Amino acid sequence: MSKEMVDHPKHYNMGKYECLDVVKELVKGMNGDEAILFFNAFKYLWRYKLKNGIEDLKKCEFYLKELIVINENYQD
Repeated sequence: MSKEMVDHPKHYNMGKYECLDVVKELVKGMNGDEAILFFNAFKYLWRYKLKNGIEDLKKCEFYLKELIVINENYQD
């Protein structure tokens, strides 16, 4: 496996932005569970056209539903 596939895989890079850099900014201030779920939903949405298509959208949906559940629980 090439170093590029480990450090900067193409399916996580779009133009001048890398998914990891963007999501690190987006999760600032979130608690641990919320940040993890958001991160996973975001990364699967980010890469779906470049990697696994519908499978990645379904993974995104899974994590998004979990994120909704924990946020509903915070409101109770």
